[in-house]
Amino acid sequence: MVVLTTAKWYDRRDSVFIEFCVADSKDVKVNFDKTKCGFSCLGGTDNVKHENEIDLFEAIDENESKHKRTDRSVLCYLRKAQPGKAWPRLTKEKAKLSWLSVDFNNWKDWEDDSDEEMGNFDQFSDVSTLINVS
Repeated sequence: MVVLTTAKWYDRRDSVFIEFCVADSKDVKVNFDKTKCGFSCLGGTDNVKHENEIDLFEAIDENESKHKRTDRSVLCYLRKAQPGKAWPRLTKEKAKLSWLSVDFNNWKDWEDDSDEEMGNFDQFSDVSTLINVS
């Protein structure tokens, strides 16, 4: 029997994190593709096979993406192919997946920060315009 693993995810400016919640995982396999993330392992004392495949919302840099196993979960770091672009959801489809939820403990509205940064950038662009004119 194959079980879909419960997972939580959150978005950052240059990456997306997915935590697959499997205690005592063994034979962990994580495959990163440009638009997909595959996960499988044996979990628990009864070695149940866990397997997930996710069609990602946007492309990632599969060479820069990594995963780390702990006793309680497997955390995946997916490097965005286009840093600075927010992901409103993890998957390409808009469907609600029963096994996937947002990790609100780690979620941060980083887009709000960029407004201030853009404001600072605009101030500098005004200065450079003045320098070019004179």
